[in-house]
Amino acid sequence: MPKILTVAAVIRDDRGHVLLVRKRGSAVFIQPGGKREAGEASLTTLARELKEELGVRARLDSAARLGEFEACAVNEPGRRVRAEVYAIEIDGLPVPQAEIEAVAWVSPRGPFAVPVAPLSAEHILPHVAARDR
Repeated sequence: MPKILTVAAVIRDDRGHVLLVRKRGSAVFIQPGGKREAGEASLTTLARELKEELGVRARLDSAARLGEFEACAVNEPGRRVRAEVYAIEIDGLPVPQAEIEAVAWVSPRGPFAVPVAPLSAEHILPHVAARDR
């Protein structure tokens, strides 16, 4: 099966916590973001997804590419997800919309008070925590 290719955001609050989201019907929190539409650039995807899912505006001039990370997909069993990840600032307060049911702010160092997907828990959040040192 082909990998699920996504673009994901690392959004931080003033305490340094990272925003995670939980889709309706899932018990696990993931980075906000999503799949590209045909011909769509990475940051365009991220801005669109953040607006649709959380009602916020991405500050594209603040975007910093953190890399690409891969792990087992939590919402599509038997598949792997590969995310192109950007640290990005936003305007507005994230409010669950569309398929997003809940948000959580977690310390990138853990421990996490919510169940976190392997892509975030094992790759993205440790990468963010290492950059803080």
